[in-house]
Amino acid sequence: MLTLPSTLTHDEAPACLALWLTQLPMGHGQVVQLDGSALQRFDSSALSLLLALRRHLLARGQTLSLVAVPPRLAELATLYGVDELLAA
Repeated sequence: MLTLPSTLTHDEAPACLALWLTQLPMGHGQVVQLDGSALQRFDSSALSLLLALRRHLLARGQTLSLVAVPPRLAELATLYGVDELLAA
């Protein structure tokens, strides 16, 4: 399971994605879970990062499953119209 850090802004996003890409499981059809319970401080870069991760996973034949998404992040995803993309 991947985890969101407690702070995820424009400054942290590139390193976070790079780390996640090294932690991805092998195998087509895998569901990769991402735990958002630690996330407290973020900006819209968090959504960009999640969408980038989702694109990488889809290219590998894998899917993203978000667990414990903070309500504020879910609201931001709805505001930007990407909530359905992050649902599965």
